[in-house]
Amino acid sequence: MVALFLEVDIPYMSSRATKFPTVLMKDVPLSNASMAREPYRPVVLVVDDETVIADSLSDILTRSGYAAIPAYDGEGALEAALLTPPEMLISDVVLPGMTGIELATIVQRMFPDCKVILSSGQSSAARLMDSADCARNQFIFLNKPVHPRDLLAQVAESFQSLTAGIGVSAVAGTA
Repeated sequence: MVALFLEVDIPYMSSRATKFPTVLMKDVPLSNASMAREPYRPVVLVVDDETVIADSLSDILTRSGYAAIPAYDGEGALEAALLTPPEMLISDVVLPGMTGIELATIVQRMFPDCKVILSSGQSSAARLMDSADCARNQFIFLNKPVHPRDLLAQVAESFQSLTAGIGVSAVAGTA
């Protein structure tokens, strides 16, 4: 049994020295932080102007072991990213205000290691993707509708490549 000895003289408290009693380590309460340690959960920012899609994808990712944060436009996504830096951005290409491509470019400037998956069901998005040179930016593009199984596989694969060089052994969705 390990004992923690806290016999400390504190002369400034009174004219006589004060000594604290010896406390066994097993009697020292754990802090809330140590009790609530959760396993590592990669942060994924999910952006879609259709709230049902953003919320559904966030729920699916959360149930699959990721820390998913939904946002409904580019501006809200940037605010969320500043509060909780994402390791991955999943965004619709066509958003109000700024495009998903513009959002992805800004997020990658702020967080260079952030992976990006863009998706769209609109044919105009293909032209936007070509003009953004997604290959150079290392953006992954998926056509909507995306089956959750396919999205989860792409997310897991992206995190595998992200963690391959840094020695992380367990990432959500993989084991």
